[in-house]
Amino acid sequence: MSLFWKLSAAGFAATAITYGPARMGFGLFLPVFREEFSLTTQTAGLVSSLGFLGFFVGLLVSQTMTNRAGPRLPVGSGLLAATVGLGIVAAAPNTAGLIVGVSLAMTSAGLSWTPFNNAIHRCVDDDARPVALSCVSTGTSLGITAAGLAALLLALGGVSWRVCWAGFAAASAAALLVNWSALSSVASPAGRPPRGGLRSLGEAAAIPLFVIGVCYGVTSSVYISFATDWVAASGGLAGLSPNAAGGLVFLCYGAFGLIGLFTNRMKSVLGLAWLVRLLLLASGASLALVALLPASWAGVVASAGIQGMTVMTTSAVLAFWSERLFPSLPSQAFTAVLLAVAAGSVLGPVGAGALAHAAGTGAMFLVTAALSVATAVATRSSRIRERPAAILGADAAAI
Repeated sequence: MSLFWKLSAAGFAATAITYGPARMGFGLFLPVFREEFSLTTQTAGLVSSLGFLGFFVGLLVSQTMTNRAGPRLPVGSGLLAATVGLGIVAAAPNTAGLIVGVSLAMTSAGLSWTPFNNAIHRCVDDDARPVALSCVSTGTSLGITAAGLAALLLALGGVSWRVCWAGFAAASAAALLVNWSALSSVASPAGRPPRGGLRSLGEAAAIPLFVIGVCYGVTSSVYISFATDWVAASGGLAGLSPNAAGGLVFLCYGAFGLIGLFTNRMKSVLGLAWLVRLLLLASGASLALVALLPASWAGVVASAGIQGMTVMTTSAVLAFWSERLFPSLPSQAFTAVLLAVAAGSVLGPVGAGALAHAAGTGAMFLVTAALSVATAVATRSSRIRERPAAILGADAAAI
């Protein structure tokens, strides 16, 4: 198997676990957790934000590990954290155990994704990198689809949620073994970044990348934290128990998200600026649909499907956009972008929980949708750049 396929498949498996049940599982099972642990909406928002704080810390630790030991150690550490965290949730006796397990599991997402930018940049040809990075990011879809299906079967068959989480932990252990083997060929460190190179991350061309990252962090974290609980609280969907609605939401979310595999093709047709703008508008539409039609099959399926497509495609865009804009800092640049995403993810749920308490959950979703639409309106094509100025200048000179 070529390194392209080996790294793409390993990254797909890693993100399937860490960005699937490890990162999304709390929101998916929130209706069950609310009943089991007597959680209020504000407490649920706090737990979710603490989990995303773990994600933020994981990003910082991952970059240090990658610089010193290469991508294998942080990916392995992330999948180990996911395995242990998912297992703790499965056995959690109280809210404190739930918080520890969720936070540790969500930390795995920060540890495991960015090292693949480093590995793929070093081992895959430039033309093939966007495809490989899209494969890695879209692994989330498979993980979410599997988690959603498990939650749906749980609700329909009466299986304990603890059995599902134990299964997630077992799958994480298998992904750990696969990645530890696949990344053995890129286990050495890539070396330190160029002297003064990190300062380039503050240049004007990076501002849209980070702004979109923050917005994406807020909107996606609010959706995955509260959408299933809102649908269940609104009575669920006709013919389906309220607790089963969450499984359906994430099943659609993950299945439709597989369109992220075609992100590079969409970018080639639309251009980066228009693709980004349309993704922001689609995110706003998804949030508005779940706000206004939480008891409608068509509204919920459309909302979840659009959100899944938006999240997976945006993830892929951020991965290859950062790698292309800062080719000498592939993992550092992506880490910086995901820190912006993490900041939005920490602020989003806790702020949304407070807003929902004060104005209602439907209003909270509409305000979040407005943020996404406003960011789309503020996005200017002239400020979106995919390549460094030095490369663009060289291309112009060649012409």
